[in-house]
This record gives sequence, C-alpha cells and structure tokens, in this order.
Amino acid sequence: MNDASTTRELTLPGGENARLIELCGPLDEHLRLIESRLSVEIRRRGNRFQLVGPEAATDAAFAVLSNLYARSAREPVDSESVHLMLSEQGMGGAETAEPAPDEIKVRTARGGLRARGANQAQYLENIRRHDLTFGIGPAGTGKTYLAVACAVEALQSDRVRRIVLVRPAVEAGERLGFLPGDLSQKVDPYLRPMYDALYEMLGFERVAKLIERNVIEVAPLAFMRGRSLNDSFVILDEAQNSTNEQMKMFLTRIGFGSKAVVTGDITQIDLPQARQSGLRTVIDILEGVSGIAFSFFTSRDVVRHPLVQRIVQAYEARQPQEDPPARKPPGEG
Repeated sequence: MNDASTTRELTLPGGENARLIELCGPLDEHLRLIESRLSVEIRRRGNRFQLVGPEAATDAAFAVLSNLYARSAREPVDSESVHLMLSEQGMGGAETAEPAPDEIKVRTARGGLRARGANQAQYLENIRRHDLTFGIGPAGTGKTYLAVACAVEALQSDRVRRIVLVRPAVEAGERLGFLPGDLSQKVDPYLRPMYDALYEMLGFERVAKLIERNVIEVAPLAFMRGRSLNDSFVILDEAQNSTNEQMKMFLTRIGFGSKAVVTGDITQIDLPQARQSGLRTVIDILEGVSGIAFSFFTSRDVVRHPLVQRIVQAYEARQPQEDPPARKPPGEG
C-alpha cells in the first residue's frame, strides 16, 4: 500500500449554504470527526473541499462527504449520522456507499430501517430467506435490534401471529422464583434490550397491549421445554449463555410457519467454566444444513459510539489463544 500523501478535490453544488453548514457541523465538528477517523486533512473554502492524506483515506473521505451531502437533502446530518457513515465506509463501502433504491430495508410502524454495511445487509437477507438464522458477533453490531425489527415487520404484515422473545437467565441461575411478580416481570431485566427496540418501533402503549394479549410473549429459555411454536417469530438473544442441551431444546421448538433468529457473542460467555456454550458448538454442528444461515459480525461492524468499536478491537487483540477465531463472513478472503 502506498502511504504517500495525495490531494483530492471535491466541489459540491453551490447555493446550498444551509446544507453545507449542516454537512460541516457546528464549528466544523463533523469535518474534524472525519479527519480524526480517516487520518486526512480537510481544507474547506465555501463549497470546495481539499482532501490531503494517503490515497485510500482521501478516497474514503471523498465518498463520506459526497454521501452525507446527498443525504442532507432528505434528512438531517448530525454527529451520529456522520459516525454511521464512517462505520459503513470502514465496512468496505465503495465511493458509491449511498444505498441503492432497492437496498434491503425493514419497515415498521414508526418508519424504515436500512442495513448499514454489507454484513447487516447479508444478515437481513438471511432472515428473510431462511427459517433459522444465527447472528454472531460483538456488541453494538445491530444483531438483536435488526432481529426485533424483522419480527415487528413480520407481525405487521401478518406473516406471523406472535413474537416470542427468549433469553437465558444465567445471572439468576434460571431460578427466578425469588424475584417479585409474574413470569413476565421476573424475566423483564434480561429482555430489556429487546423491549427497548420494541418501544422504539411500536410505541410503549402498543407494546404493552400486545404483551397483554400475548401477541408478544417473553420467556426465559429454561421455560421453553415441551412447547411447539407455530406461526411465530422467535428470537433467542444472548445465546452464548445457553448450554448444548438448551440450544438443542430451543431449536426443536420451531413449528410450522415460524421463523427463528438466534443472536449472541461467543466472546462474552457467562456460563460456569464446566459448561459448554451451545452457540459455540452449534456453529460446527449446523453448518451447511439446508434452511439455516449464519451471519458473522466483527468489530468493523459496530455501529454504536466509536469508542465501543475501539474497545471491542482492544479485547479482540488480547483474545486468548484457546478461543476460536471469529469467522469471516462469506465472500471475504
């Protein structure tokens, strides 16, 4: 790779001062963020930008600025959208990183969500095409959020009759009797991330009504034994904390007309050392089985605060040798 400094010019349409101000941010903070993340220098005079740095970095900055400016015609540009655009660029986006009109989107009552990066796009495609999808990777990559969005979309379009949210409750040893309240209230703390996503997509009152009518059901993994789930969208979250026996039990609950998504991070297993993670084991057992898809995420796919991405990368760098290496998504060399 040639790290020699290059200069690239970008001229945006004139006469759009409000959009240019929004693109640059207060006191040019958006430009400073791009400079920091891509290791380039951005010099601006009006609607003309001069990008100085390694060729790959200036190409990336050119794409980010162009796409953010295009997006400013449709929606506000804030620091979060700049961060997400930079994350998409780091996921291997080309200069035409702005989504194509037919890119996979998930539509919910409160708007649409689109894939951010190739791995999220593949994950959504897998969920749509397969009855059972595994989303495996670090925190902040959108595994659970996108699964909940797909479940909401399926419920609203009458493709399923209910949503079932499942999670191992290993912190309480799956013995929840000492906690006050009914079963739903006992397991609420473990399902909070999925609840938060539901509230955002459907609204608090609608979620409460759907739970009351048992259209949305919550259950600890240990209470799934003996059930058969038909016409349901089932999400098993934090699956790295399931045992081999629990994983097999859960997977055999899937009934006719149902779709299941299993999410987890095999680097954050809370099981006792003597117990094997069912998620880690199932990767090898079910690889290549028809109707089942795996999506693997890495730290490059983190779409939260940039600090989260750096934390995940730091932990990956110190990962013990006995941990299996993270698999590369299909299509990566």
